[in-house]
Amino acid sequence: MDTDPARPKPRRGIYLLPNLITTGAMLAGYYAIVSAIGGRYTTAAIAVFVAGVLDGMDGRIARLTNTQTEFGVQYDSLSDLVSFGLAPALVMYTWALSTLGDYGPMMAKAGWAASFLYAACAALRLARFNTQVGQVDKRYFIGLASPAAAGLLMSFVWACREFGLEGRDVALVALAVTVAGGGLMVSRFRYVSFKGRPEKDRVPYRAVLGAVLVFVAIAVAQAYALLAIIVVYASSGPLMSLFRRRREPAPPAA
Repeated sequence: MDTDPARPKPRRGIYLLPNLITTGAMLAGYYAIVSAIGGRYTTAAIAVFVAGVLDGMDGRIARLTNTQTEFGVQYDSLSDLVSFGLAPALVMYTWALSTLGDYGPMMAKAGWAASFLYAACAALRLARFNTQVGQVDKRYFIGLASPAAAGLLMSFVWACREFGLEGRDVALVALAVTVAGGGLMVSRFRYVSFKGRPEKDRVPYRAVLGAVLVFVAIAVAQAYALLAIIVVYASSGPLMSLFRRRREPAPPAA
């Protein structure tokens, strides 16, 4: 038993803070579903992005306050399933995929099947991540992270709405985006996680400048900038895999 009186013990109330933030992320995801049911699709997309911001905060606050618990890890995964699995799937279905019935009964079934496929892939991605904690390189994700996949779908919805397009106009493209987002989550492509650097959080000057440019782009054109950034990041996994394969030396001739 640790009886060192000099070591400060975190107050019990501190444990509540990261779980409250996780609850806020889940609330944002639930609000996205409610907004989509009410036809407020831009609000729903923004709510999912709010959930992503809160999801990035709870783990860091838990580490800073030394309040990591197994309960918090599992609770965070359940919150992610709601905010980045069910919410994007239902928003995309109510906005665009539900209109695929205009192309025939088979396309109508394809619409709800694609929505369910995305939600199932998000659940599988989270389960695989939980079982691989401590076994993989922290610098990389195996498969597209569920917040990034949700951002891909929601930035597509938001950008189309800003451009004046309705879900019925881009239903087939929405179908492809939904299937691609789900497939990338359960893929074996490696994605940079932007954490676990050996230099103790020191980053080059170019990285700081790039971050500033990203913030400026988002401030000027939120929907379009987010869509462009997430598409580039989602494409980086397959592109890096292809680049690594091309650089591998050819096997020696027999």
